[in-house]
Amino acid sequence: MKRAAVITASNRAFKGVYEDKSGQILLEGLKTLGYQIDSVLILPDEIEKISSAIKDAIKDGIDLLVTTGGTGVSPFDVTPEATAPLIKKEMPGILEALRAYSRDKVPTTDLSRGAAGVTNKTLIINLPGSPGAAKDGLVIIERLASHIHDQLAGHDHSPSN
Repeated sequence: MKRAAVITASNRAFKGVYEDKSGQILLEGLKTLGYQIDSVLILPDEIEKISSAIKDAIKDGIDLLVTTGGTGVSPFDVTPEATAPLIKKEMPGILEALRAYSRDKVPTTDLSRGAAGVTNKTLIINLPGSPGAAKDGLVIIERLASHIHDQLAGHDHSPSN
């Protein structure tokens, strides 16, 4: 069974000002997709804390790490900055697929920033912090993640000679 972790980056959710709905949607959705959930964290919008949690997930060999929140342009939105330096192979097509899927429902989806890619065997995807973005992100994860996991395991491609 593939292992997953979810990180919500939100000062307000961290302080208990509002409920972390997007993180809960991801938790339930990833379980439905067959992932064992290793952790669900709610962190403040701080690069160091987000980065540290991502490093821990990579070190622990998590197969899929999904973040929610912190992908906008406010001064507090720093999730891509915490994530990008830790990605070894960028996969911008994942976020392009999310924007294409969501655009008709939410035109401002094109304003979302994020990073996606792989490090070691961990697939990392930044999603916006709304419940709708979490639901749409699960659609894209369902479409693409198993193929990515297969490639990371060496099952889909043979090494070049």
